[in-house]
Amino acid sequence: MQRFILLLSLLFLHNCSRTFCQASVQSPAPTKAPVPPPSLAVPTDTIKILLKAGRFLSFVRLMKATQVDTQLFSQLNSSTDGITIFAPNDNAFSSRVAGAVGSLNDREKLEFVQFHILPRCLSISDFQTGLTKTSISNTVYTDKQVAIYEVDKVLVPKDLFPPAPPAPAPAKPC
Repeated sequence: MQRFILLLSLLFLHNCSRTFCQASVQSPAPTKAPVPPPSLAVPTDTIKILLKAGRFLSFVRLMKATQVDTQLFSQLNSSTDGITIFAPNDNAFSSRVAGAVGSLNDREKLEFVQFHILPRCLSISDFQTGLTKTSISNTVYTDKQVAIYEVDKVLVPKDLFPPAPPAPAPAKPC
C-alpha cells in the first residue's frame, strides 16, 4: 500500500511539474523593443546666466514680468535653432529710457523684450553690428543653444518709441 501511495505521489508530482513548465512555455511574454532613455539635455537657463553676470537686473526684471523667461525655456526645450539675446546692461536703462519703458502696457513691454531676442543662435561672426546705433560690448555667454551678447544701449522698436517729430522750420523773414 505504501508503494502504491509513493508511486501515485511520484506520478502526481511528475505530471504537475510538466504541466507547470508547459504553462510557462506555452505563453511566452511578448518582447518589446527597448525604449531609449529620455534626453538628459536641459535647456540653458538664460535668467541664471544674466543674474550671474550681475549687470542685467533691469532686463531680467522685464523678462520675468513679461514671462519671456518661461517662453524662452519652452522654446529652447522644443527647438534646435536656439536663441540669441541682445541684453542691455543696467547702465543702458537710463532714467529717460526706464521711464519710457515703465509707461508701456503689458503687451508693449512684451514686444520690447522680444525685440532684444532672435529665434536662432548666432555666433558673433554671423552678423554685422552696423545695423543699429549700438554695438556689442561683450559676449556674456555662448553654447550651441544660446548666445547672449551685452549691448550698451537699449534697442528701441520704432513702433513703440516713434522718433520725435522734426522741429518746425524757422519762419521766413518778411
